[in-house]
Amino acid sequence: MPSENGLSRRKALGLLGAGAATPLLGTDIAAAAAPAFVLTPGAAGAPPVVGLHLTFGSDPARQMIVSWITDSPVRNPRVLFGGLDTGFGACAQARTRTYVDGASNRTVYVHHARLERLRPDTSYVYAAQHDGAGPDAGTFRTAPGGRAAFTFTSFGDQSTPHATWNAEGAPALTIAGAPAAADIVAGIERVAPLFHLLNGDLCYANMELDRIRTWNGFFQNNARSARFRPWMPAAGNHEVEKLNGPIGFHAFQTYFTVPDGDTDPELNGLWYAFTAGSVRVIVLQNEDNCFQDAAEYYLHGYSGGRQKAFLERELQAARASRDVDWIVVAMHQVMMSSADASGGDMGLRQAYGPLFDKYGVDLVVCGHEHHYERTLAVRGVVSGSETLTPNPSSTATDVVDTSQGTVHMVLGGGGVSRPTNHLFFPQGKAKVITGVGDPGPNGKRPSKYAFESAVWSAKRDAEHPYGFAAFTVDPGRRPGDLTRMHVTYYNVNKPYGELSVFEQFTLQRPRADG
Repeated sequence: MPSENGLSRRKALGLLGAGAATPLLGTDIAAAAAPAFVLTPGAAGAPPVVGLHLTFGSDPARQMIVSWITDSPVRNPRVLFGGLDTGFGACAQARTRTYVDGASNRTVYVHHARLERLRPDTSYVYAAQHDGAGPDAGTFRTAPGGRAAFTFTSFGDQSTPHATWNAEGAPALTIAGAPAAADIVAGIERVAPLFHLLNGDLCYANMELDRIRTWNGFFQNNARSARFRPWMPAAGNHEVEKLNGPIGFHAFQTYFTVPDGDTDPELNGLWYAFTAGSVRVIVLQNEDNCFQDAAEYYLHGYSGGRQKAFLERELQAARASRDVDWIVVAMHQVMMSSADASGGDMGLRQAYGPLFDKYGVDLVVCGHEHHYERTLAVRGVVSGSETLTPNPSSTATDVVDTSQGTVHMVLGGGGVSRPTNHLFFPQGKAKVITGVGDPGPNGKRPSKYAFESAVWSAKRDAEHPYGFAAFTVDPGRRPGDLTRMHVTYYNVNKPYGELSVFEQFTLQRPRADG
């Protein structure tokens, strides 16, 4: 039966195509989805729906944000949605946000529809459209409303596999682009998580001649997954773009709608938090607290302490809650790395380390360093250490009790063309950024380094540059039981993008309701 907006459930399911629907819908629905159906545009000249992507609302069990991009204004942007069995019985109007790219003076239009009053742990189908253009469709599943088993994934530093024009007008890959940036999306869909954490340096548009084309290539590549599950982003140093807002984040803030973190328009969306099941995820933007000068502007201290205050409020509330077992922090720059690349940052150790220890953060996922490394559980600092070297609270590597310390994971193998897995120091050595010097001829502040013993390092992958981690939550059976998070790190292998397992381990802690 057609909906009031003129799109029937059968036609909308056809928009998905049999292949696209398979990861989430399953064989019965997928079989009903073929052949594909294309609507004839109602008016000439309307731009198509491009770059369909999802993010969670403030309540992931009951809200979802559907977003898409156009290169000109559109009329009546909206999303039709409903349950897999009931069809498209609801419509959510989209709000349009814009920014003018400071390099090209071109305007980008991004449309965001908030789907509300959803049911927890339930699958939905949706179609995004505006007048004069055919819809594009996807599916999603809401987060569970309480303790339940689910899987999420994470990596950082992706880039895009799309070609662009170089300064001479010839086609070329983007500066940071590589085929692995596409292969890893297929890898995420093999796992089919509830949601994905993207830990900064999304597409490296700030380095490109055509920043808008680079962002478009990023969303077109990732829509193969992000239309089916929320990709929750952290802004890294390469999301800072000259002339795009007072501190450079206007493009990032326009493309994504995320749970509210700060009411200031210039800070909104740079840090936020959400809960899925018994997991509280806190997303940070590290230019505020790291020492390294690696962005278009040096932004150390840009929030005036507001981000750190937000972090402590969130940590305190999460650890006090009987409904939250796991605290996961997603951010870009790292506190620890044993590669001769950027190195660990003491600014983060000073700002975050005491808070992570005080409130018992379980897991920190990062990017920035373009390799894979994980730490032992750490708490406190090595006595007398001038670099505030994190102190291992346990030597366990297979089953780790995170109530005794925080595990950090460097997951910077998302596809960027400049891996750092070949730059590992000999086992036992690491370097730390302890500050910056005065700006040099290029305007950048050089990092000051000190070396330390990497007593915190547990595992690293020197052979494979690309990969991602999957985390499967086992909530336990009864109050006070142990809850576990089973972790698998997958390599995405050259040249064909096949997955292989590099390592598996388990995090565990007592449930908060004991």
